[in-house]
Amino acid sequence: MTVKLEDVKKHPLVDAFIRKGNEHLGVLGFTEHGYRHVHLVSAIARNILERLGYEERLCELAAIAGYIHDIGNVVNRHYHAELAATLALPILRELGMEPEEIALVIAAIGNHDEQRGIPVNPVAAAVILADKSDVHRSRVRNQDFATFDIHDRVNYAVEHSFLRVNAENKTISLELTIDTEICPVLEYFEIFLTRMVLCRRAADFLKCQFELIINGVKLL
Repeated sequence: MTVKLEDVKKHPLVDAFIRKGNEHLGVLGFTEHGYRHVHLVSAIARNILERLGYEERLCELAAIAGYIHDIGNVVNRHYHAELAATLALPILRELGMEPEEIALVIAAIGNHDEQRGIPVNPVAAAVILADKSDVHRSRVRNQDFATFDIHDRVNYAVEHSFLRVNAENKTISLELTIDTEICPVLEYFEIFLTRMVLCRRAADFLKCQFELIINGVKLL
């Protein structure tokens, strides 16, 4: 059976895991990981592979992996990528996805975290880039600026973020506009350096060069 993103979205466990996982992270003080985040990661992951000329089915699998990459948060934030892959397996089997495709999707999900993730296939590379590019003030849940931690401050300082894929030049550029009165650029690197290293590896896997552009200045 050819399983599509819309089929995955309709599965009641997927919906419950996304909602409750996001609630659990809210209790722990994490930024938003709900519908906004997963819809965006799904769309960006698909867009990356489409722009680089990958076949349509692989682009759809990237969209599916991007949508369910964080469902492991419903269990625990620690090892959430591996947990998400484990939870996704029976859901995708129930939906009738082909085993080879399931293997691609769960590998992508299980490798998206910067602590242990490796871009092992094009879907994984796309999900990594899509996930790590979602830095924006709309993800900050804490409404009290005085109690912001560094993650709140860095995300809130980002007024605009865009992942630009240039197939002709073989570049994938994360373009950020940061209010440096809220957060100096150095603080961005302080907490996101490992993410940027993983993005570079993901871009390399897709035979592209990764660029980080902050306030119009190319830093990587």
